[in-house]
Amino acid sequence: MIKLLFILTILGSLGYGGWWLSESYPEVTDRLIQWVPSRSFPSLEPRFTAQQIVDGQSRKLLKTQQQQLGAISLVYHPFLMMKVKFTRVNHTTGEGVMLWDLVDGEMVINTKTWEKSHGFSDCIQMRANVHELKILHLIARHKNQVSKETIFRDCNLNEAALDTYLNRLIKKKLVVCHQGIYRIHLETPNMVFTPTSELTFPLITKNAKRVEILKKNFTVSQITRLAQAAFGDDFGIRQTQEIYIPVYSLVVQNPDGSQQTTYWNGLTGNRVS
Repeated sequence: MIKLLFILTILGSLGYGGWWLSESYPEVTDRLIQWVPSRSFPSLEPRFTAQQIVDGQSRKLLKTQQQQLGAISLVYHPFLMMKVKFTRVNHTTGEGVMLWDLVDGEMVINTKTWEKSHGFSDCIQMRANVHELKILHLIARHKNQVSKETIFRDCNLNEAALDTYLNRLIKKKLVVCHQGIYRIHLETPNMVFTPTSELTFPLITKNAKRVEILKKNFTVSQITRLAQAAFGDDFGIRQTQEIYIPVYSLVVQNPDGSQQTTYWNGLTGNRVS
């Protein structure tokens, strides 16, 4: 009995240690994964080949006759796919899928154009809490210009608490206030939309050897905590899964010997910023 308990304790410690490593140091986990010679992983099927992108974007890739196309490789961009449910404006329940970028910390709103949110990665990095996210959402709903009186009326907070959260947002550089008007401290914030991403591409299982994966800058727990805080009390996450988007790495050789590497989305054919 004691031996069994000892074995269970060791297994539990190893499991917790692996979880802690993946959440705290995703870059270490990625490096370890790249040493695995063969593995299966869920990926969206590319709609464009590398040659189609080169042919269609040749003017953007090779701006002078002296430039030459170099190495072309396929890399995989990590995303978090979440099956979610939420309450619509008309108070009915909606269900859908969210696709969240684990590299830049933003959500994909439209998979056809690859339009993304703008502002959530800053919120994660600045550890914005539920009340601060509600204030940011309110400011965004008012076209990024709102008075303190309007925030006080709509946020259901007492004045002392509201002042505390507004001061925190200003110190975190998430909000600025000029002449009594508060706005999100971004050039073009994009934080108000239905919390779903329409997937128009089939999800398949790819088998690959020595896959090159872009480094994750955000963890699954960071994204899920942010989403649960940002989209209201009725928002719920039913299932999560890490998936990978095919991205082509194209190298251009310059006349002076330098190189420029650009990345292109294998689903849309557009350049990844």
